Amino acid sequence: QVRLVESGGGLVQAGGSLRLSCAASGTIFSINTMGWYRQAPGKQRELVAAITSGGSTNYADSVKGRFTISRGNAKNTVYLQMNSLKTEDTAVYYCKASTGGPQAWGQGTQVTVSS
Repeated sequence: QVRLVESGGGLVQAGGSLRLSCAASGTIFSINTMGWYRQAPGKQRELVAAITSGGSTNYADSVKGRFTISRGNAKNTVYLQMNSLKTEDTAVYYCKASTGGPQAWGQGTQVTVSS
């Protein structure tokens, strides 16, 4: 079983930056893809960015050029560097790990961007 803990959320002004971290523990050898999702009030959860064990990445169109996903050297940590933040980026951000079995989700971290 994989367990995920996110950190790094907070309140920032529009145009600012934040860096989210997600640390995985447990059966981390089973993880192939890790990603960040977000859910704003009244909206569905959506993919923000994902990275495979091989380092391939994909991003939502709304964050391309502003957000960067990366994995730590130990491969059990994933980061989301968020630059040029906009008010519409306000949401709860969740980390997800995909394995050959059940997916694992973190508890979420709030990101609030003020105008």
